[in-house]
Amino acid sequence: MDRPATVGQALVRARAMGLDRLDAQLLLGHQLQRERAWLIAHDDDELEAAAAAAFAQACQRRADGEPLAYLTGERGFHGLRLRVTPDVLVPRPDTETLVDWALDLLRTWPPKPPPRVLDLGTGSGAIALAVAHAHPAARLSATDLSLAALVVAQANAQRLALVVEFAAGTWWQALPGDARFDLVLSNPPYIAGDDPHLPSLRHEPMLALTPGGDGLGALREIIAGAPAHLASGGWLLLEHGWDQADAVAALLRSAGFEQVATRFDLEGRPRCTGARSPAPASATGKA
Repeated sequence: MDRPATVGQALVRARAMGLDRLDAQLLLGHQLQRERAWLIAHDDDELEAAAAAAFAQACQRRADGEPLAYLTGERGFHGLRLRVTPDVLVPRPDTETLVDWALDLLRTWPPKPPPRVLDLGTGSGAIALAVAHAHPAARLSATDLSLAALVVAQANAQRLALVVEFAAGTWWQALPGDARFDLVLSNPPYIAGDDPHLPSLRHEPMLALTPGGDGLGALREIIAGAPAHLASGGWLLLEHGWDQADAVAALLRSAGFEQVATRFDLEGRPRCTGARSPAPASATGKA
C-alpha cells in the first residue's frame, strides 16, 4: 500500500499542476485550517486521505482558472476579510483606489448632518463596508441588481457588525426618486464585450464584468442618472478600465459635472475618475 502523501509532497504536486507556491500553500492551509507557517514547519507530516483528495480537487479547479477566493470562500479588502461566492465579483486591490479617494473626501466633510454615501452595484459589499468601517460617521447605502449578491453583502455586513442599508434594483432604479446622496461610488461592469481577457474570467459573474459593447454602457447610465440623486456639491466617483479615463471624464463634463479628476492604481494606471455636481456659490466645507 502506498504511503500517504506528506504536506511537502502535496505542495510539490500542486506546483507541478501549474499553481504558484503561495496559492498552493493557501489552499492546503484552508483545507487543514492551518497557517502557512505551520505548513512549513510540518513539511513531513502525512495527510489524511480525505484531506489529500480534497486538496487535489481544489488544485485542479485552481489550475482551471477558478479564483482562489472562491475556493477558500474569502478575500481580504481594505483591511477587512470578506466572504465571497461565485455570485459576486472577487474584490480587487485596484478598487481600494476608489475607497481611498472616498475616504479622502469624507475626512473633509462636516460631521453634521452625517454624509450620505451610496455604493451602486455593491457585489460582496466590499466598497460600502470598507467605507463604513473606516468612516463610521457616514450613512451607507448599497444596491445591486443580483439578489444572490445582496445575500452575500448582507451576510458580510452582519458578520462585520457594520451598518449598511441595502436595496435591490438596476443602478438608480433601486432607489426612491427623491433619494439624495453626498457621495456616490461605483465599480460597475466596464470590460468591452469583445475583450480578449473575458474568457479567463469565466468563473466570475459576467453581469459584474461587462455590459457588452464598448464597455461604457453602465458608466453612461450611472452618469446620466447621477444629477437627480446627488446633493448639491456632491461627488460621483467611478472605477473604470485603464484606457477609459478620457471617455469617462468627457461623459462627466457633458453631464454638467465640475472638478473632474482621475486617480491612479498601484501600478500607475488611470483607474478611477470622479467629479463634483454643481454647488451654489455660497456652499462651503465640502471639497
